[in-house]
Amino acid sequence: MRVWLALLIGLLATPAFAQLHPTARTVITQAVEDVIRPGFAGFATETERLAAAQAELCAGPSADALAVVRGQFGAVVQAWSGIEVYRFGPLMTDNRTERILFWPDRKGIALRQVQAILATEDETATDPATLYGKSVAVQGLGALEFVLFGTGAETLGTAEGDFRCSYGSAIAALLSSTAAEMSSEWADPAGISARLIRPDESDLDYRDNAEVLQELVGVMAHGLEMIRDQRILPFLGRGGAEPKPKSALFWRSNQTMPSILANFAALRALLVNSDIWEYAPTEQFWIGEQAMAEFDSVAIYGSGVTGTVEEAMADPAQVDQVANIVISSQVIGKLVGEDLPAALGLSVGFSSLDGD
Repeated sequence: MRVWLALLIGLLATPAFAQLHPTARTVITQAVEDVIRPGFAGFATETERLAAAQAELCAGPSADALAVVRGQFGAVVQAWSGIEVYRFGPLMTDNRTERILFWPDRKGIALRQVQAILATEDETATDPATLYGKSVAVQGLGALEFVLFGTGAETLGTAEGDFRCSYGSAIAALLSSTAAEMSSEWADPAGISARLIRPDESDLDYRDNAEVLQELVGVMAHGLEMIRDQRILPFLGRGGAEPKPKSALFWRSNQTMPSILANFAALRALLVNSDIWEYAPTEQFWIGEQAMAEFDSVAIYGSGVTGTVEEAMADPAQVDQVANIVISSQVIGKLVGEDLPAALGLSVGFSSLDGD
């Protein structure tokens, strides 16, 4: 007994029983299988439900049916907010990012084009096939939000809103089709997932694990930049400027803060569920731990922003909460955009948002 006890104590003292770091392959596999694939599958599910609810609304207009569609729109927006940060692979094919969400739209192009379709009752906008050939500004979430929540949306609950409903149905069908395609591409065992999990020297984008890890770290760094610069600061105001709530994304549907918080939650899930922070040397674990604490702070600040974005921006206390989210995003940005890459021996590099 004493011999076995001595052996056990000896084994526990060896490096093999110390805290194990995940391998690069494990980190990448967990990111793909536990975070990215489920996110795209969830978006496909929610858009399919939206398309079905929209079709039911058109077949039997009523206030209840409209409420169902509007609620499902919110579910789709939050599902989208969980995957839009993955700006590589399937999302970057065939202008899908812009087709799903044409934003930022500083010149109000989408609003003018959508209003023109509704005013002229352009029948080609009611067929998904012909709508697909039109401007990306009139076939995504922004366009559908105006259909469901913009001026004249109350007609959707009556026969008077027939054309508007048909146009919304075409948008929902396109969203569902695109979402299903992307989910299928991520699920394809020989597709983008395989390229990430098993990088190859012949692949110009992912020649080795380091390049894949760099892509994942870049998702977090550039995702935080997008949230701060494209989602929050335009309505919060830059440099002490007055808040502009109607410049916020999804202000009509009251999905501004839910979508922003879903963005942050998605990035936290990538950091935590991939274990990428534990791939760093043990003495650098503080980076991931501090980032997770800041992500949790964002959720707390966000819970203090209630009502519509217009109401929130009229309340100094809620403005402060949104400002605190910006500060936390800056802290997390340094942690995952500078400290973590340095600890992993990586470089974040160019952001696709730099040209915006």
